[in-house]
Amino acid sequence: MESGQDLLTVGGIGKYFNLTQGIFSRMLNGERILKAVDRISFRINKGRTLGLVGESGCGKSTVARLITRLIKPTFGNVIFKGVDLLGLTEKEMLSMRKHIQMIFQDPYSSLNPRKVIEKIVGLPLEIHFQMRGKDRRQRVIEVLQLVGMGADHMDRYPHEFSGGQRQRLAIARSLALNPDLIVCDEPVSALDVSIQAQILNLFRKLQDELGLTYLFISHDLGVVEHISNEVAVMYAGRIVEYSSTAEIFSSALHPYTQSLISARFGDRNERQRYSMKGEIVSPINPPKGCRLQRRCPFRSEQCIDNEPELREISGGHFVACFNPLV
Repeated sequence: MESGQDLLTVGGIGKYFNLTQGIFSRMLNGERILKAVDRISFRINKGRTLGLVGESGCGKSTVARLITRLIKPTFGNVIFKGVDLLGLTEKEMLSMRKHIQMIFQDPYSSLNPRKVIEKIVGLPLEIHFQMRGKDRRQRVIEVLQLVGMGADHMDRYPHEFSGGQRQRLAIARSLALNPDLIVCDEPVSALDVSIQAQILNLFRKLQDELGLTYLFISHDLGVVEHISNEVAVMYAGRIVEYSSTAEIFSSALHPYTQSLISARFGDRNERQRYSMKGEIVSPINPPKGCRLQRRCPFRSEQCIDNEPELREISGGHFVACFNPLV
C-alpha cells in the first residue's frame, strides 16, 4: 500500500464510544466500549478510487466521517496532501474542506428542501470564495452541466426531481469547489439498478475529466467492482483484506472476502467459495482473538487467542488472516 503519489494516508485511526457514560451507566455491569473503527490504515493515490466494502454495521460510514472530520477519532492520523487533518483548528479545517467533499446515501435528506438548486449548489461558493451574483450563477451552471443537468433546473426545489436527478445535484454541489477528494458514502444504494449504472458511469466520466480521487463506500460488491481501482474489505471495524480490484475478485484470500463474493456472484470466478454462518460479532467489547472466529470454518487455536494483523501475502495484496486461502 505504498506509493509516492498518495493523496490521502490514513494511519491507524480508531473511533471508540464509551457506552457506560450517561444516564444508564449505573445499570451496566462494567465498562462497555463500542469499537466502531479499530486501528485501520490505507492510502489512496491521486486520481484513483478505493472501494471500501463490508456488511452493514462494520464501520464504513464511520470511516467516512472520520476522514472528513465530521467526527473526531479516538486515535490515529489522517494525512491529506501532506497535512495532518486531525491537528488543524476548526478554522483551518474549514479552509481545507474545499479540497475534500462528501456525497451522502440519501440525496433528498442532504439537500435543503426550502432552497432552490441555485442556492443549494452555490452555497459552498459563498462560504469559501465569497462568490455571489453573476459569477456564482455561472459557476453553478457549469457544474450542473458537468452532471448532465442545466440552467433550467436552477430555480426548482429538490422535491421536483427524481432520486437519480437529486443525486446528480448532490454531485454537482460537491464539484462546485473543484475538490481533490470526494468521499462517497453509499451514493447509489437508494437508486434503481438502471439509475445506479448511469450515476456510476457519471462518476467515472468526472474522474477522467477532472482528475478526481474517490473513497467509494458501498455494501454492494458489484458496484465496488465497477468503480474501484483498489478494494479494502472491512469486518467488525477492521480491514481484513486489501488489494487491486482485479486481484480481490479473482484471487481473494480471506475467508470473509470469499464468502461475500460467493453470496453476490456465486461461482462466477470458478473458484470454490465459502459461506459464513451466524451473526456478525458485536463491536461492543469484541472477543479476544480473530473477530471472525465464531463464523469461520477455517479457524484454528491461533485464531482464538490472537488477533491477526494486516500483512502482505504477495505484491500489493494484504490479508489479516492466519490461514489465508491461497
